[in-house]
Amino acid sequence: MQWTDITDIAIELLETHPDVDPLSINFVDLRSWVMALQGFDDESSRCGERILEAIQAAWIEELE
Repeated sequence: MQWTDITDIAIELLETHPDVDPLSINFVDLRSWVMALQGFDDESSRCGERILEAIQAAWIEELE
């Protein structure tokens, strides 16, 4: 996975952290959690606030 795999990342986060409200996590932690996902292989420098916002929004959407 790479930063642009927004939906895949959101699904993995939901499965890895099922009890976490995506609105309660700050972007620093979110970035760390994404980078720790199994199968994630991208450079941390390629991630910005817009990508993290998109991941958070997709994670919320997956919850619904």
